[in-house]
Amino acid sequence: MKIGFGLPTAGAWATPAAIDAVARRAESLGYSSLWTFQRLLYALEPRNEYYGAPGGVWPEAFKRTLDPIVVLTLAAACTRAIRIGVSVLIVPFYEPIVLAKQLATLDYASNGRLDVGLGIGWSLDEFEAVGASATRRGARADEFIRCLKTVWSQERVEFAGEFYRIPPCRVEPKPVQRPHPPILVGGYNDAVLRRAAELGDGYTGGNIPLADLATVVGRVRAAAERAGRDPAIFPIVCRGSFNLTAEPLGAGRRALWGSADEIRDDVRRYAAAGVTELFLDPNFQPGGAVLDRVLLQMEALAPGARS
Repeated sequence: MKIGFGLPTAGAWATPAAIDAVARRAESLGYSSLWTFQRLLYALEPRNEYYGAPGGVWPEAFKRTLDPIVVLTLAAACTRAIRIGVSVLIVPFYEPIVLAKQLATLDYASNGRLDVGLGIGWSLDEFEAVGASATRRGARADEFIRCLKTVWSQERVEFAGEFYRIPPCRVEPKPVQRPHPPILVGGYNDAVLRRAAELGDGYTGGNIPLADLATVVGRVRAAAERAGRDPAIFPIVCRGSFNLTAEPLGAGRRALWGSADEIRDDVRRYAAAGVTELFLDPNFQPGGAVLDRVLLQMEALAPGARS
């Protein structure tokens, strides 16, 4: 299993200097990838709940977030080989031609290191802010992905769908990765898994509890098999929000919270469950991430680090 790391995206520590420091250190320590996520706003009177947060309260980290494409651009500029990815960009915020241009440019600028996670979103407040409809998001996402692929892979681009249209044209430059950067589809329901298997190149999930991981992996692999993909090698990428403590937390602790030995044991359990890539994300640590502390955590949890 590959091990990635989350870039400074949320909270006070998310600065250009911190992005540079984390990206360079991750590459030097042997992490396979760098990841960010998207949050457009922090709802003061949420119209619907954040997943797992009672009473509609959103995580404190969401109060200050950077744009994910800009974060990845900064990370790409100060590294040479480590891959960069987003889990996830929210499809209803974009027109496909606009996002295709931005991501092709980023793949070009990074010399073909980009992984693209796409999701349909959940915040009604964000949908209202961008003027997007929350209805038929799945059908729109299917067509959106098909349109992205057309822009990225065809010399003569033309697309006519129910939701999106592009007149005959050329769109250059194309991504370095051919036919296009890997597309990972995020979410949890059966329609999402079907979309990942039929239209995407892999699946990306959030902080999936270890107790649920085998079930989720099984569902992803079943969807891949139904779509004629090899389930044994179908990419499954997961975020792992972590909190490294000086002393073990023992029984009943949250997965990826505890001592370095406890977290490394959890990482092995993610691998055993079938996850192909896990990225350790410090953005949601209690009290907010602090750069100097995170750099030490990166060393303690780096691939190949000894107990």
